[in-house]
Formats: sequence, C-alpha cells, structure tokens
Amino acid sequence: MGIQVTDKAKEQIIAIRQQEGKTDNHNIRVSVKGGGCSGLMYDLNFDDELQPNDQVFEDGGIRILVDKKSLLYLLGTILDFSDGLNGKGFQFVNPNASRTCGCGESFAV
Repeated sequence: MGIQVTDKAKEQIIAIRQQEGKTDNHNIRVSVKGGGCSGLMYDLNFDDELQPNDQVFEDGGIRILVDKKSLLYLLGTILDFSDGLNGKGFQFVNPNASRTCGCGESFAV
C-alpha cells in the first residue's frame, strides 16, 4: 500500500511532463513539508534522481519517489486531478490526515 495515481492524474502528469520538455526518466517526487494553514503541506515535483532514502512506487506507468520521512504521512494516499468548478489541480486523498484545509493543499495528522 504505497501511493496510487488515478487515471486523470496520470493523464495530467504525462501532459505536463511533455509541456515542460521532461523525459520519461523524470519521475514524480511527492513529499511533505512543514507549513500551510493546517501545519503540513504536500510538495509535488519532477525528479530524475533517486536519493538513497527514497521509496519507489509505480502505478499505471508513473514512478513515484518518496523520501522515508514523508512516507510516514503518505502511505495509502491517492493522487488525483480535478478540473471541476471548485478548482483545478492535483489533489491528495490521504487516509492519514485528521483534518485538511479548504484548499486541500495542507493537512494535519
């Protein structure tokens, strides 16, 4: 049970990777940092380097890199993408979060 990627998120990742001129060697790095209105924030970037403490997950052909510290907060999380009326962007469905802010970009455990 690592991190899962929905089909909508996968499509967006592939599209953005192409728009930014990244190759298939550029994985998605998901991490957790202090900040935001709920105390912790998600960070999502492209990364083509594997770090010694990284855990690697693959879902639907998307490789996801997570450092060990962030993994504690992210196990079981689903990365989704929404383009609805409430906003457009990546969303994290995190079963470990006890509360989230209104924008969905920060959380607390």
